[in-house]
Amino acid sequence: MDHKRAPFLNPAAVASYTADTPRKVPGLADLHRMVMLLLAEGAPGNAHMLVVGAGGGLETRAIAEAQPGWRFTGVDPSPAMLDLARQALTPFAGRVDLLQGTIDQAPAGPFDGATCLFTLHHLDLNERLKTLAGIRRRLAPGTRLVVAQHAPPSPSPERWMALSAAFSDREGPDWDKATATGRMMTERLPLLTPAREENMLRDAGFTDVELYYAAFSFRGWVGTAS
Repeated sequence: MDHKRAPFLNPAAVASYTADTPRKVPGLADLHRMVMLLLAEGAPGNAHMLVVGAGGGLETRAIAEAQPGWRFTGVDPSPAMLDLARQALTPFAGRVDLLQGTIDQAPAGPFDGATCLFTLHHLDLNERLKTLAGIRRRLAPGTRLVVAQHAPPSPSPERWMALSAAFSDREGPDWDKATATGRMMTERLPLLTPAREENMLRDAGFTDVELYYAAFSFRGWVGTAS
């Protein structure tokens, strides 16, 4: 990834991540609970979960609180974001391993499920498919991957990105600012339509791909490892 697509190499973005993310993502706490339930529906009580893009630790902390018998292995390329995750996950340190790197540095598994939240929209198409396929290889057949990312519907992705920007501005909305931010994000991020996101999950080896979350430009899907 180049720097503009790797914001968590930016010290300011890292410093504000914990406070900013709940403000930017509609219903973040509920999203984390939905992710946990989708994984728990078919996972054992002693499941070992893979977390791709584990920096910050917010989703791992929420799921670890809800599932005291689960273990987690997380990977993230940003050392600073992993430091945030270690701080957030101090109460669960005995159940969490955090590794610096991409999916290539993750253990072979097999894992009992995986998450990849707010990560894929930073990856170009080749890297995105490679990441999804790498997750699939590390999952036991029949287990689930749960993802969420920006995937604005066409034909007006800038509008939906602007609405997400306006949502995060709790002093506004300042529509000029939101429109400019939405345009910038649309230009910088390798965004896919929801249909293409679903097809990429299928191309990577996931079946029963289903939408479980939609909020302005954000979408979330669950798929089963074939």
